[in-house]
Amino acid sequence: MAPSQKSRPDETNAGKIRTGMGGWTFEPWEGSFYPADLPKKKQLEFAARQVTTIEVNGTYYRGQTPETFAKWAAEAPDGFVFSLKGNRFVTNKKVLASTGESMEKFFAQGIEELGDKLGPIVWQFAPTKKFEADDFEAFLKLLPEKHAGLRLRHVLEVRHASFVDPAFVALARAYGTAICYAHHFDYPEIADVTADFVYARLQRGDDDVPTAYSPAELDAWAARLRLWAQGGVPDDLPIADAAAVVKTVPRDVYAYIIHEGKIRAPQGAMALQRLVDG
Repeated sequence: MAPSQKSRPDETNAGKIRTGMGGWTFEPWEGSFYPADLPKKKQLEFAARQVTTIEVNGTYYRGQTPETFAKWAAEAPDGFVFSLKGNRFVTNKKVLASTGESMEKFFAQGIEELGDKLGPIVWQFAPTKKFEADDFEAFLKLLPEKHAGLRLRHVLEVRHASFVDPAFVALARAYGTAICYAHHFDYPEIADVTADFVYARLQRGDDDVPTAYSPAELDAWAARLRLWAQGGVPDDLPIADAAAVVKTVPRDVYAYIIHEGKIRAPQGAMALQRLVDG
């Protein structure tokens, strides 16, 4: 069922909606998404012309070089953006206030080479990381608003049920950071809008479905993405702070299909983009 809202925002005034998947190097995509004869070195160039954004997971596990970021930017078309996972050494800290040095190393690796193709930065926390207000605010205080002249957008991807708390939502909103909405079987679903953009990871796809999500499910997600872009809030997703008043302003929306097998993720992302563009 598509979401509804008593007073819908102006549909003619909306942010940009981008859909994509996680990464571009995945062997099962060879012949199913990529042409069978496409060289591996051409995969990013191809993928970036089928979807409008890609979430890069490799930056979570290891540092990159300025040359690598520049190469990615050169291979993607105008208007395309990469979202980057923040390095695990930043978020996997018992005391988040101590992560400053690791964060500095992350920003020193050359992400500015992406230029206007730099999208949101996703800070992923372990499923064992619990919400402690003072600890988490210490982390938020470390997040830079700009880097090398580029405005930064930060996303908080939390995976412990303790974050389903109005206090967490209030902190995220106070610091202008987005809470990642995860459509996941195990992780908490927190659809509160806390920034000037929305970030969603759709993780319940099925490889037996040609587009990961069924046509009816994709129609419902397209309606939600459009509503977010118009400044609204879907009424059929879990909210941690129902009492908060969310300002109705256009918001950019980033949505990624990243399910367990992910074989059909590109097809799902492309189908979803066609729906929101139509």
